[in-house]
Amino acid sequence: MHLSKKILLITGWGGGAEPLKPLHEALEQQGHSVERINIFNALDNEVLGEQVEFARNFDVIVGWSLGGQLATLLVDQIQQQQYDEQKVLITLASNPCFVAQADWTTAMPVETFMQFKQSFEQDVITTLKRFGLLVCQGANSAKKDFLVMQKLIRPQPIALLRDGLQLLEQLKLIELYENYQGRQLHVFAEHDALVPYQVVQNIENLAAKNLSVVFIDGASHGFPCFMVEQTVQIIEDFIQQIV
Repeated sequence: MHLSKKILLITGWGGGAEPLKPLHEALEQQGHSVERINIFNALDNEVLGEQVEFARNFDVIVGWSLGGQLATLLVDQIQQQQYDEQKVLITLASNPCFVAQADWTTAMPVETFMQFKQSFEQDVITTLKRFGLLVCQGANSAKKDFLVMQKLIRPQPIALLRDGLQLLEQLKLIELYENYQGRQLHVFAEHDALVPYQVVQNIENLAAKNLSVVFIDGASHGFPCFMVEQTVQIIEDFIQQIV
């Protein structure tokens, strides 16, 4: 029996919620009820609280890249505030700790991130373009993917992008993965230029209760935008196991 779920999709940093539109539509074709939101400033408690209330209406919370970190924060807050509610968490190309730390080295080196942040302050447009290339880099279809992405991304408020960079720099969610009681799936790409694939090993080693990991061969960071059928299949397989 096919289970129809209410799914919340949270996009990644930089281009608005449009890049996940193909995934959104493909999940709806599977019979799910789907809503899609942009990133938000989770460091602001009021904003976070509003998003938690909104997210409580869904069964499954899926986030891509920074969106995966935001999804993790939301399910954790829902579990803490409403002890009887555990949502299904699915992250796509998302590192619980985006910038490397002493105890989590499989992440973007601090210097690389700081240079990126600096170039963002100096030249937003060029930096966003470079970021778009990184999202597509690694797949055989990188050039084609980049053209697709150019059509999907929308200009974003600078303040929101700045908030997003702060989130990427500060969020450390490893303990949240370990302490989450609900079911969680983390999907990674072999050729991800932003989240090192070695992170898979670290996550599999976590002492988490209901944690699964899937690894996509030949994929770039942008797989939720460009490998839609495969991404839907992975999400479907995971959702349909839920009794």
